[in-house]
Amino acid sequence: MRLALSLLLLTTLAQAQGFDLLIANGRIVDGSGNSWFSADLGIKAGKIAAIGRLQTRPAKRTIDARGLTVMPGFIDMMGASSEPLYNDRASAESKLRQGITTILAGEGQSVAPSDRWPRFATYFAALEKKGIPLNVIHNVGAAQIRRTVIGVENRPPTPAEMDRMRTLVEEAMIDGVVGLSTALIYPPGTYATTGELVEMAKVAGKFGGLYLTHMRNESNAVLDAIKESMLIGERSGVPVHIFHLKAAGQENWPRMQQAVDLIQSARDRGFDVTADIYPYIRNGLGIRALIHPRHFGKGADPFIKTLADPAVRSAIRQEIEETSNWENWYRHIGRNWDNLLIASVGGGLDKAYEGKSLAQIAKLRHADEWTTFFDLVTAADVSVNPKSMNEEQKHLALRTYWVSVCTDAAPTSIEKATGAHPRTFGSFPRILAKYVRDEKIIPLETASRKMSSLAANRLGLYDRGRIATGQWADLVLVDMAKVQDNATFEKPLAFPEGLPYVIVNGTVAIDNNRFTPDNGGRVLRRGQN
Repeated sequence: MRLALSLLLLTTLAQAQGFDLLIANGRIVDGSGNSWFSADLGIKAGKIAAIGRLQTRPAKRTIDARGLTVMPGFIDMMGASSEPLYNDRASAESKLRQGITTILAGEGQSVAPSDRWPRFATYFAALEKKGIPLNVIHNVGAAQIRRTVIGVENRPPTPAEMDRMRTLVEEAMIDGVVGLSTALIYPPGTYATTGELVEMAKVAGKFGGLYLTHMRNESNAVLDAIKESMLIGERSGVPVHIFHLKAAGQENWPRMQQAVDLIQSARDRGFDVTADIYPYIRNGLGIRALIHPRHFGKGADPFIKTLADPAVRSAIRQEIEETSNWENWYRHIGRNWDNLLIASVGGGLDKAYEGKSLAQIAKLRHADEWTTFFDLVTAADVSVNPKSMNEEQKHLALRTYWVSVCTDAAPTSIEKATGAHPRTFGSFPRILAKYVRDEKIIPLETASRKMSSLAANRLGLYDRGRIATGQWADLVLVDMAKVQDNATFEKPLAFPEGLPYVIVNGTVAIDNNRFTPDNGGRVLRRGQN
């Protein structure tokens, strides 16, 4: 009797204290894949404290969610880098306005180990001290480690260097990164052998980490690349996650079904492998990726200087036109420069080039297309958007239950950017507007699961990604009638609409379409949150 009275007293006291935030009258899509239901959410100390009919309970603030769908905050499975958050808080708006409350940072490169941040622990402490508006979790990049230990040369590590590389992975895992990640089409990451990657992944495995990869090929050899990725996982004893799964190049589009089948067969035999996509048929990369990576074996600068020689340009052109034993993006765009959009330019180039195809730029310059290509390659910081995929493979991926969602883009300040891939500002709203509401490729509940709990489970964030009592209150309120991605390839610097409220750890980050000054985000460390 005394115990029952004590529990009743505690319950009554908790109810009297009320909530920090009450979200009333919402249509709840809880992130599990279950059907929506109507309820209120009570938030206390950053977590979901109660679900049900709660409007008689006191609250410091109430948001009326009538007409809105309440979902778990979205998790960006490839958010590139968190360093923009440290350098410019405004960059977080590109994520938050999409409903993204957590980003996974790090691909081939990562913020540490580096001269500025030798250890992730130091960087994490600095990021937390400065304050961030959304959550971040990190990978350590294999190319970053290779660059730190070996440099940019195309050669294997010595035994001593391999030991140092293992040590750097171990330090990163101790500091709380979620796993080892790669980008195997970009130098110097492309120079890593399967065996080298296995050795580093084994270290991640000792700490319960993952192997996450932008694979060695995403086109004609995509199946071999998947097999290599799974081999690395199996030999090192770690689960595998494949970034932005695709079959690039029209001749390779049928391979997407084969890729899905290959991964499914591995899952059927008990191997843990997943993937993500972004919802666009154009990808994004640096223009130098159109040249075989072997030419950068001594570093980019020495090679770029050789392009002043017309004979070198001629030889490189012949190689691009005639060979396919590498990730040849010229072939993927159908050997048609109209299919290569220029996303952003640096190196003193004309900003008017941005949003135009290479063929259009050649006409503007009164130059032939190959001369224009090589001139852009020699300039600094030119990114491009090849038209390499089709809608059918996006539909297939979205209907595959183990595929989550990413932007493949870093946080970006819309005021300071000069160009971008539209996925930077529109990926997650595009899923809701195009593939859920308009085309009905997948139901809303499936989309929510892909963008929240599926990703959370992959990253070991078991207290996020769902609307349930005790979960961290990372939430997005969406007007499904109005949600729309507004960023296009011609005008990519545009925020989406129809997501009026975004909440991070119980803190309102987007408040009635206004980016607030509050920093509710956290650095999430593997196994510590």
